[in-house]
Amino acid sequence: MTILYNNSLQKATFFLTGFQGLEDLHGWISIPFCSIYLTVIVGNLTILHVIRTDVTLHEPMYYFLAMLALTDLGLCLSTLPTVLGIFWFDAREVGIPACFTQLFFIHTLSLVESSVLLSMSIDRYVAICNPLHYSTVLTPTRIVKMGLSSVLRSALLILPLPFLLKRFQYCRSHVLAHAYCLHLEIMKLACSSIFVNHVYGLFVVACTVGVDSLLIFLSYALILRTVLSIASRQERLRALNTCACHICAVLLFYIPMIGLSLVHRFGEHLPHMVHLLMSYVYLLVPPLMNPIVYSIKTKQIRKRIAKKFEFIKSFRCFQQG
Repeated sequence: MTILYNNSLQKATFFLTGFQGLEDLHGWISIPFCSIYLTVIVGNLTILHVIRTDVTLHEPMYYFLAMLALTDLGLCLSTLPTVLGIFWFDAREVGIPACFTQLFFIHTLSLVESSVLLSMSIDRYVAICNPLHYSTVLTPTRIVKMGLSSVLRSALLILPLPFLLKRFQYCRSHVLAHAYCLHLEIMKLACSSIFVNHVYGLFVVACTVGVDSLLIFLSYALILRTVLSIASRQERLRALNTCACHICAVLLFYIPMIGLSLVHRFGEHLPHMVHLLMSYVYLLVPPLMNPIVYSIKTKQIRKRIAKKFEFIKSFRCFQQG
């Protein structure tokens, strides 16, 4: 394959990669990916619709859940065009402005998700450790401020990355290893020193994911201490059960992230397919599983969804009758 490069950065081109060696099967491979994307979109839109239309769910816990669903939806839509473009049309070429834009949204929304998970842990901490002050601490105004601060923090920290990448000359191969653009992968294609990008990338991760995970752990340590002080075993289980969905969401986000980091750091000898699958797991599994987990484990959400389906079924029977 011939890679063309123009000295003007704006005219430079990167080439995305699907499953190398399986190009003839891309049509079949696209089927599970289409199913995943469709499930993510329908699942998260359903969560958002149920929370928006049911007044009884207008509470802090469900507002944070709506933020999580919105973030997952945005993360899914950020990768969808290039991933399905490769599988369906072999559209591997992407301009640098488009690539940097995708990179910005993928990394920003990943950090927003980490921040939303922290907000949800604060919600659980207040609900269990200070239940009498729950409604006065987590007011609608404060929830909006927490959501906006999550977005602003993430966007402002990621905003320098495209500009740091823009200053490089890319004289090496322009073939990326994934079907979407990531900062770590693009900077490795640069001809000059990438020390600043490395340091800034570590700084961003430490200030966001590092701090968020530490505070989530601390909040659950305090929650566990409070729960263990409850005399009734049934009340202890009931309190812990309200945290089950959030714990699942935290594990779904951090385990693939840690796994992907370990593969990049220590798995150079592993087949490229392992790196590829881990990156898809990191970006697609949390948005796929979060609405499923919350729909199954949260009684209020499950009831409202079931009621919606019953209404649709009754409406269709009425029309046929």
